[in-house]
Amino acid sequence: MKQILLAGLLGIWATGAVAHSPLESTTPLHEAIVAQVPENVLLDFKGAIRLTRVTMTHADHDGVDLDLSGHKGFITNYAIPLEAMGGGTYSITWRGLGIDGHALDGTFTFVVE
Repeated sequence: MKQILLAGLLGIWATGAVAHSPLESTTPLHEAIVAQVPENVLLDFKGAIRLTRVTMTHADHDGVDLDLSGHKGFITNYAIPLEAMGGGTYSITWRGLGIDGHALDGTFTFVVE
């Protein structure tokens, strides 16, 4: 009986772990050094997610909410317009909801020379 219960608990735990939709890649890459400010930042997730907020912080400016109005529903790839603020370090912080109902968030940075 203990083995069946343990197997069931492991199955539930494994299902929950796979259900999340982590960020797989960004463009620019995390900690990249680029020559100019990109028009968009790209976020590619392992599974569908609905972003609820994306904020950009630049070395010399306050945080700015980026425009998500072009993205509806749960998707895996986002191209979000970026406001150019010159050279320096850009930090992109995002929050969203995975299709499985889990809240997700993260941050990545890049430097414009």
